[in-house]
Amino acid sequence: MRFSLLNNTCGVSPKRTLMPSIFNALPGIEVPVGSISKELAKMWATTASNGGAAPASDDAKATQVNFVLHLGLNAEVDDAVTQFQTVVRFSHRYPCRVVVLCPLREDEGVTEIRAKIYGECHVGKSKGDTRCCEFVILSYARSARAFLENQVSICLSTDLPIYYWAHHFADTSRMADYRYLLTRARRVLIDSSIAPSDALTYAWPRRESLRDLVYARLLPVRQSLGQFLSRYPTATLREGLQAITVLHGSSLSAEGRVLLQWLRDRMGHCGDHQAAYALMSAPATSAETLQVKFKYAAGKSFDWQGDVATGAAVFTADFGSGRTELHAAVSLLAPENALSEAMFF
Repeated sequence: MRFSLLNNTCGVSPKRTLMPSIFNALPGIEVPVGSISKELAKMWATTASNGGAAPASDDAKATQVNFVLHLGLNAEVDDAVTQFQTVVRFSHRYPCRVVVLCPLREDEGVTEIRAKIYGECHVGKSKGDTRCCEFVILSYARSARAFLENQVSICLSTDLPIYYWAHHFADTSRMADYRYLLTRARRVLIDSSIAPSDALTYAWPRRESLRDLVYARLLPVRQSLGQFLSRYPTATLREGLQAITVLHGSSLSAEGRVLLQWLRDRMGHCGDHQAAYALMSAPATSAETLQVKFKYAAGKSFDWQGDVATGAAVFTADFGSGRTELHAAVSLLAPENALSEAMFF
């Protein structure tokens, strides 16, 4: 069960009229940028006095991490709202101070930084288990970029690690403008299925901190394949192996690419350096299918097919001791679980 502190749909000063924007679409109460901390405390106090769900003690507001969601210029309003709700669900499990960055397009006509605040309380497994999370939403034009770093640092808890999610950014080279976040963040999260084509090869300031959400949401697939193949000695898997092919449906091309690279890495640990690797579109009607095929010289075979839409998968294999067929489940991690996988593991 959860309780939103507010369901305000205006969030815009009546003194001016703006074009629809991501900032206006996200929930929250608009406040002066210089009074964010004071207004957060006031928000909780007002909610409590009105009988709403508010933290009963400071423990309820105890945060574990700082989380920055950066909504890039390629993010549309509906997409931004979806990702905001993903972070809300994530915060139920990992209470955090969230800062949401909403850069403005040049035609939106605003030069100053604007701010909203939003809070939500979530009841856990018992009535006494209440956790409340705070969100600060900042809208800014490129002309105000020089002041953004200072404002973000003020909004974050100084003694907690920072996790930075750059979502649907338009130009990788412009990410250099956010060096403060890129160098301070324990993890930098991107989704290579929607990121610019050079995102994975870009010279990130701390490349070791970069995590791909595509890889994270493939965790159930990787676990299922790994558990099945681990039954067999590496020599059996490697002997006579000629090629490994991953086939993907139309909506899972990035997942297919990442899965193929994972198989290449794992087989490399098995000592295989000779097999050919290929990525292909699956000749199937489902857009959410994945398939892995091992081709051997003779007498052995391995095939796994999964359809994320139906949740069904099947293994068929023969490694020289008879044919095996095993039906299993298949899924991708939910977005909020993919966030935690990419951040903490």
